[in-house]
Amino acid sequence: MLEQMQIVLVKTRFPENIGMAARACANMGCRQLVLVAPEWWDKEKAYPLATAKGQPLLESLRVVETLEEALADSVLAIGTTARTGGWRREIASPEGMAHELAPLLAGGEKISLVFGPEDRGLLNQEIELCQRMVTIPTVDASSLNVAQSVLILLYEFSKTVRQYEKEARQRATPAVIPATEKRINTGEQERLSQSIKELLLDIGFLHGENSDYFFMPWRRFLGRAALRRHEYDALMGVCRQIKHKLSLK
Repeated sequence: MLEQMQIVLVKTRFPENIGMAARACANMGCRQLVLVAPEWWDKEKAYPLATAKGQPLLESLRVVETLEEALADSVLAIGTTARTGGWRREIASPEGMAHELAPLLAGGEKISLVFGPEDRGLLNQEIELCQRMVTIPTVDASSLNVAQSVLILLYEFSKTVRQYEKEARQRATPAVIPATEKRINTGEQERLSQSIKELLLDIGFLHGENSDYFFMPWRRFLGRAALRRHEYDALMGVCRQIKHKLSLK
């Protein structure tokens, strides 16, 4: 059920946490684990904590240098956070996020769930690359161990996808999304966002030193739009035409 869910660990500091995260993934049926510029990656230290179930995932994981590379082929990237405000708005609960993701996961769409380093979480620049945010409500200590967070969120997603697929079978409707209705991936979303941002800068709508922050509502809007291929092609064409017209003035 979660085979198309990708867990992305950004700049993880301790290989033991990677091992425990791999075990959590294996427990919940998630088969994809990506490390982005890990501070320290020692497979031998991660192995014992992954246990026999998680060790195959350690063998197949990818290590990449940038978050952009990790997210390029996902249709949706979800950042995790314990903090709110500023760049971290419109934050969903695990239950709310699970209901949004269930049709996509059941339909075979690739989704990335992104976790920051143990000591500080995701930076604003990394948050900027995620179309959604999710937080796990706590009572006292606001932050959780990264492997605990992976397990809690994957459990919630797995439970909801299972129920969604059961209801789809009862309705005798296919859960798989037709190819013509599949969403564009995160790499394409980023290219479109950059094109629109450049146009808004060119016409003076965005200005000042913190244009990335003020563009964030537009970036989130584009993420919520869940654009399909023909819609993406049309908007990119509009951006090119506007830029051409502006260059003639």
